[in-house]
Amino acid sequence: MCLIAFAWKAHPRWRLLLVGNRDEFHARPSAPLAHWTDAPIVAGRDLNAGGTWLGVGKNGRCSGVTNVRNPRDPQDGMSRGGLVRDFLGAEDNVAAHARKRQASAREYRPFNLLLFDADEALYLGNRPDAHSRTILPGIHGLSNADFDTPWPKTQKLSQRLHAWCADGGEQDFAPLFDALADTRPAPDEQLPDTGIELEKERWLSSAFICGDLYGTRASTVIAIDYADSGYIIERRFGPDGRYEGETAVALGD
Repeated sequence: MCLIAFAWKAHPRWRLLLVGNRDEFHARPSAPLAHWTDAPIVAGRDLNAGGTWLGVGKNGRCSGVTNVRNPRDPQDGMSRGGLVRDFLGAEDNVAAHARKRQASAREYRPFNLLLFDADEALYLGNRPDAHSRTILPGIHGLSNADFDTPWPKTQKLSQRLHAWCADGGEQDFAPLFDALADTRPAPDEQLPDTGIELEKERWLSSAFICGDLYGTRASTVIAIDYADSGYIIERRFGPDGRYEGETAVALGD
């Protein structure tokens, strides 16, 4: 994932309401959202390394990961998708799992990791060093910088999620997918400086990224209620934003 906004214990129906876009090279093979046959996980799957970018597990578990955009930061290490896969298939709670992962965090490529269970939410990052924080109830955003860093697209998506909740949104997720489909770049004066050329910074500043080789591959909405039921819905896209299908899975059945 490269852009996530979520409401944690901030909606009367949904304990967790999460929306996000996965940006990736179109040539990287992946499987669409589905129940995994080898683990209690509902997610898409990276067919290169076997992990996932975002998904749900048993008893209200959810996790997602983004990379950290800093060209000066070494990109070697283990695949970030394994962090999500391992948490979703585990039995320990958020705090215990984070403690174990913190010890080995530097072994992975630069990451921002979100962990949710029925009781707690936690952020774990590994750049410049392993660090974590408990997530308080509210609406938060995450992209390719540290947690709640106010990048324009992160703020805009968080604001649209907040508006949806404030307007009484409950199960009509179309406005949330519309927010994820926003291709408008941020004004130059609002762009972050991540060490890449200005034209590329502009291109990457929209919520939805269109490109022939790289771009938004999936848009996902996750809604989990206080009884661990809900939905995960994934829309998939090919080169230049071409729509390639949608999968919806009911949770708690």
